[in-house]
Amino acid sequence: MSTFILSKDNSFPSPETADSTGLLAVGGDLSTGRLLEAYKNGIFPWYAEDSPILWWSPDPRMILFPENFIVSDSLRRLINKKKFVVKFDRDFHRVMQYCAKVTRKHEDGTWITEEMIQAYCALYENGVAHSVETYLDGKLVGGLYGISLGKAFFGESMFHLMKDASKVALYYLVNKLKTWDFHFIDAQIETDHLVSLGAELVPRSDFLVLLHNAMMGETMNGKWSK
Repeated sequence: MSTFILSKDNSFPSPETADSTGLLAVGGDLSTGRLLEAYKNGIFPWYAEDSPILWWSPDPRMILFPENFIVSDSLRRLINKKKFVVKFDRDFHRVMQYCAKVTRKHEDGTWITEEMIQAYCALYENGVAHSVETYLDGKLVGGLYGISLGKAFFGESMFHLMKDASKVALYYLVNKLKTWDFHFIDAQIETDHLVSLGAELVPRSDFLVLLHNAMMGETMNGKWSK
């Protein structure tokens, strides 16, 4: 199929028309309106600094149902020790900056460009992007960020400067989402790490049904607190 080139409005083609790699469309911008429209339809941007904006809807899709999150014995002991202090929406910009520096297998450079950071910080200011921060002795040592719409949380990236610091952040996020009856965390692409935490692959068609149902719920807009 030919690649869909986005127009000036915020509309997207059907996610089901993505090619075999999950690539759906090219171009457009990272305006708040376009990003929100993308996430509501199961689409996300992922591209390198020297590339045009690429929009994706992979098949299958990796998601984590909060009730299936695996808490290992070692993680439970760490939580009980209260080694880390965990906060929400305390330092979104710095979490993104740290995530941009993470070295990932099979990737050269980072997809979290300065343009991406500015765009997602705008979503944060609009109350739909959120971060979870893990601190040790007042120093930020781990965290994650993502988008919250309806009863779905779209996880974008995580980092740690100390072992298990990002897992602790995820543990607290999962607990908060359980309290609010969130349906799932969208983890986008399969990794061994996510599988070890209970995430699973679902066909895109199933994901889109789950997403439709989640979008019927109320968005927990505004700054989150712990």
